[in-house]
Amino acid sequence: MRFAPPVSHVYDPLSYAWPVHQAYLARYAATPKRVVFLGMNPGPFGMAQTGVPFGEIASVRDWLGLSGEVAKPARENPKRPVEGFACTRSEVSGRRLWGLFRERFGTAEAFAREHFVANYCPLAFFDGGRNLTPDKLPAAEAAPLMAACDAHLVELVEALQPEWVIGIGAWAEQRAAAALAGRALRIGRVLHPSPASPAANRGWSPAATAQLVALGVWPA
Repeated sequence: MRFAPPVSHVYDPLSYAWPVHQAYLARYAATPKRVVFLGMNPGPFGMAQTGVPFGEIASVRDWLGLSGEVAKPARENPKRPVEGFACTRSEVSGRRLWGLFRERFGTAEAFAREHFVANYCPLAFFDGGRNLTPDKLPAAEAAPLMAACDAHLVELVEALQPEWVIGIGAWAEQRAAAALAGRALRIGRVLHPSPASPAANRGWSPAATAQLVALGVWPA
């Protein structure tokens, strides 16, 4: 696939950070799950650095217990360098998401008995130093990308056999509903933990917990 301006750089963490992503799958996606949480695509200081969805450094290293060598993308963005686990920036969305799971379940193993976190799209897009999300791509470029991502989501659901797919944000929920239409599972969403969201900044963890309880995903 090729992406025209304003896209200046495309990162594929499943390539340059594959050893860590593979370890994440081996440890946390080896059994069926009741709930799959679905994000949009990698953040520049999360999965783009670690290869793990919402992969804030401390959460991946200290709670998920994952580490490893992260190489460089084929064409690195000088404004968004890939430093792997040496990155000193913290991805707020990932810190909030994995922080909630740590608060509720204690250990990553306890969380992973029934839950898994994935991203709909594995690619990160940049306009210089600015992060571009997939929903901002032109339709002609988005269509083949979404087709590939839809197919992967179907494969993931067939492998993990979840009862629920929970979109982290409205866009992820919409993509899940489109890709998985007609399947015997339930789809919902939680507020995205991005610091760009005023609602998330007012207390994302209790808000997301209340949404999951109201859906029936988690007990009160």
